[in-house]
Amino acid sequence: MKVLFIYPNLYAQVGFNYGVAFLSAALKSAGHQTALINVNDTLDDDVKPGDIVTRVRDEAPGLVGFSVVTNQFRYALEMAALIRRELPGIPVIAGGVHATMDPKGVLESGAFDYACVGEGEEALIELVNALERGADTTNIPNIWARGSDTIIENPVRPFIDLERLPRKDYSIFDFQNMIDAKDGWVGLMASRGCPFRCSYCFNHRMVELYSRDTGLSVAELNYVRHHSVEEVIGEVEHLLSNYKNIRTFIFDDDLFTFDKEYVREFCRRYRQVTNVPFVCNAHVRFMDEEMAAILREGGCRIVKFGLESGSERVRREVMHRRMTNKQIERAFEAVHSAGLHSSAFVMIGLPGETPFEMDETVALLARIRPGRFRWAVFYPFVNTDAWDMAVRMGLIDFDKMKNLSNFTDDSCLDFGAEQNLKIRKLRAAFGWYVNAMSADPTVARLFSRLCDVVEGLTHEQFEAFEQQIASFDSLLSQVVTRAGHQLYALRYNSFTAVTSTWTD
Repeated sequence: MKVLFIYPNLYAQVGFNYGVAFLSAALKSAGHQTALINVNDTLDDDVKPGDIVTRVRDEAPGLVGFSVVTNQFRYALEMAALIRRELPGIPVIAGGVHATMDPKGVLESGAFDYACVGEGEEALIELVNALERGADTTNIPNIWARGSDTIIENPVRPFIDLERLPRKDYSIFDFQNMIDAKDGWVGLMASRGCPFRCSYCFNHRMVELYSRDTGLSVAELNYVRHHSVEEVIGEVEHLLSNYKNIRTFIFDDDLFTFDKEYVREFCRRYRQVTNVPFVCNAHVRFMDEEMAAILREGGCRIVKFGLESGSERVRREVMHRRMTNKQIERAFEAVHSAGLHSSAFVMIGLPGETPFEMDETVALLARIRPGRFRWAVFYPFVNTDAWDMAVRMGLIDFDKMKNLSNFTDDSCLDFGAEQNLKIRKLRAAFGWYVNAMSADPTVARLFSRLCDVVEGLTHEQFEAFEQQIASFDSLLSQVVTRAGHQLYALRYNSFTAVTSTWTD
């Protein structure tokens, strides 16, 4: 049978879908065919939701599978509804994080026949085999089904052993085009799972779901699993042999530095096969001078940390991220001492966050001086603890939420006019606020005055000014840098600020 995947990724950065790549490889190893429609406006300007029916008809699949995150679900729903109306004989399944977190909502929409909950490689093969045979499809673990008048829920099976999986199927993507669109950055994953239970992430719900359905304790679940070093190195070699213009590998593992001995062995082997630099995600509690040195010697160039807030109260009570500002400062010192470039991720507009606590986030970045930082507006992913918190506090503007396709443009939480405007100003000019706290008095004085101007603008005045920030930032960066001063300036997009000493 042929399975056609559809990956809605509109008005967002070009992203490689690891789930689809693994599912396609698993299906092919079981004797099935696969194809993909990657719905991304950067890669293909011609792909519109309304054009999908024609492309599905041309592929003639036996099953259409959507991989969906919450802020892309409205596009998936629109496309699935069109397929159901125009091609009613083709069953449709939704998978991905959104389907795992809200399978009931997915099926109650009426546009999908099935929802895949959790890891789907084994479950999807079972479903496709059953469809091909015309057998019953309502009792497959990990697959929820929509009956004539009810939703049939099935438990999940234990987490899959990664050693049993075939290598990801890159051929289903227009992968060279993706490499070029991302300026030579290629994503990899050496592991699955995360040991932490952050309130805004799906990991804590995954652990609860699997523990409940399998009867295994959290320790017995083995949620954090690694591909063998040999497999990851083999994948690196495969990519370098089959694609061109690869400039940087980026490891998208939730926590690449979780197992120091694994990282040590990987870095030793990685240096033997390539000089292409790599980037990885770390946690401040899993970073010290030894780890930083291992990464540096192994070819790492950038270490990324999720900080989320500069307020210890917000991290502890709202986000369930139990780390201190001192731990954060020590981790960044270790990375910088090793000569590595650092990256910090932060959020604003969190439930219960005060304006002062947003300022604490700015102040923390000014102290630790990361090589770059990236900011986002909090987005409540359905059925997470943070979602529950925002719902209890009555903060979510559900109408506004329906129209957001990413978490960088605006907030779907309503804190009142004054705080909403502060969030909007920070979102647009975050780098200026950090520059205003620079240790360089010239930079601090210039950007303090700029921030005072921004703070004094009314909602209507800021709407007009906001459109000029990117061009103004570029001009300021050129002038200040030529005068011999260091600052943060927008680079790559409107929500990333990079130190002016970074030359790539």
